[in-house]
Amino acid sequence: MTATTDKNTKTDDTAANSEKNDFIRAIVRDDLASQKYSQIVTRFPPEPNGYLHLGHVKSICLNFGLAKEFAGLCNLRFDDTNPDAEDQEFVDNIKDDVKWLGFDWAGEARYASSYFGQLYDWAVKLIKQGDAYVDLQSPEDIRENRGNFGQAGKNSPYRDASVEENLQRFDDMKLGKYGNGEAVLRAKIDMASPNMNMRDPILYRVMHQAHHQTGDDWCIYPMYDYAHPLSDAIEGITHSICTLEFEDHRPFYDWVVDKVGFDKEPHQYEFARLNVNHILTSKRKLKKLVEDDLVSGWDDPRMPTIAGMRRRGYTPEGLRDFCDRVGVSKSDGVVDFGLLEFSIRNSLEHVNRAMAVLNPLKVTITNFDEAVANVETLKKDSVKTKLDNGVLWLTQPKNSHDDRQGMRDIPFTKEIYIDKGDFEITPPEGYKRLSPQNPEIRLRNSYVLKIEEHITDDNGEVVALTATIDPKTLGNNPEGRKVKGVIHWVSASLGVPAKVRLYEQLFTQEDPAKIDINNLAAEINPNSLREVDAIVEPSLSQVNAGERFQFEREGFFVADSKDYSPEHLVFNRIVTLKDSFKP
Repeated sequence: MTATTDKNTKTDDTAANSEKNDFIRAIVRDDLASQKYSQIVTRFPPEPNGYLHLGHVKSICLNFGLAKEFAGLCNLRFDDTNPDAEDQEFVDNIKDDVKWLGFDWAGEARYASSYFGQLYDWAVKLIKQGDAYVDLQSPEDIRENRGNFGQAGKNSPYRDASVEENLQRFDDMKLGKYGNGEAVLRAKIDMASPNMNMRDPILYRVMHQAHHQTGDDWCIYPMYDYAHPLSDAIEGITHSICTLEFEDHRPFYDWVVDKVGFDKEPHQYEFARLNVNHILTSKRKLKKLVEDDLVSGWDDPRMPTIAGMRRRGYTPEGLRDFCDRVGVSKSDGVVDFGLLEFSIRNSLEHVNRAMAVLNPLKVTITNFDEAVANVETLKKDSVKTKLDNGVLWLTQPKNSHDDRQGMRDIPFTKEIYIDKGDFEITPPEGYKRLSPQNPEIRLRNSYVLKIEEHITDDNGEVVALTATIDPKTLGNNPEGRKVKGVIHWVSASLGVPAKVRLYEQLFTQEDPAKIDINNLAAEINPNSLREVDAIVEPSLSQVNAGERFQFEREGFFVADSKDYSPEHLVFNRIVTLKDSFKP
């Protein structure tokens, strides 16, 4: 796949690139065909009150993807209306996440806070039109008088105050004469509406809180549902795309835009949010995990945040492919986590190979010296070797599918490690590795190995093996010589210790949305993180943090972006090599 560049994306997706068909794209095609719009403008509008998660990936791919497919524009706008929960750290991370996923936005990043002056003026306009009023009820009374789905709300005693009174009170709010919770500006709509969002929703509240963009300029802040549609209108957004939980908010979206008045009004469209089993996408609960130190941070590789998935080793290509496979619809459903791993696994097939033994068992090769003594006369053209001071160096490609990645030198020594699981005294049915009954196997890139003796401890556990190698089998099987399998290995004397982190789902609960926010600790999978002491080939001490590999027969791994160094090797398992999932 060749890379492409435009205003909204850096790289092509790895998924099928046939024309995508879904109801939103059908709407956009019709709007362009009818010349309703000469160019579409979408936006990705995160609130900077946490790190983005897997659910946001779908929204990012949809909004930026539409702009790319239809030669439009996509804005990045921070709907930063709640300084109490927002932070510059979140702003910076969101920008990094969007770029890492392969997208870029039109022009500079935008902020709802940049429009605070205009939003305030429009609020004054609503008051003058008789469409808004200042309510001095307590928050408890407002909540009580709002009613519920079976009971109409009650009008506020301040609802019929004069325009002059409301203008004065709103100005007093702006000047800081009210404390937090003492006054709000509300839309005047219908307290008996069956849609709770239309029961005189709050437009502005008092918050004596500095803002990460505007500092102390304001002590009143617009509510999200007021600022969001007007920000869309200011930016000329043609298709305001959000998830289904905002469907009931659309009447108020339209009400605000209509009451303020615009020549070209944006329209809101809703699609089904991304639900993946075992994946938590509640920002509130994710924040609780971080605050209660139940994970190491927003970028803990078990977290479904983009930062966490990035550190885990997931690829942007794999995430984009996953979103393409999930598609866009109006119907809620749950996606199998296996589909996500399938896409990630497919995106990793090109990475370099290496050998790492995660559960080491030492093997002493008793005929090593004599077997390798004449290696120069026995080696095949396909096996490049060098015997140096008792070490047989095997030169192999880093990637058998891509010669451009170069070569690596693998030391083969008298003592090696294999995985404990590759030898069984009493093997199960179908076992094709080493056992007393099947003592021979090929070592990857080298010789056929024959086990001569196994040594056990007092508990009967195998703790060491002795073996011989067939000197005629370096890189080949002589005629009539057959073995049942191939295993990986690492030199015992020149292999490098490494910490390897093996991950499972963070929660055992298939639907983490059902977990009580105050009971998160009890629901965490105790095996969600296992750290093992492994031995890896020495070439892995010369890689870059964030570099991905396929460890032969073990899975796909990444050098941890935070903890890896040449002196302290740390690898995270991204995904296993295979599973039974079929898309």
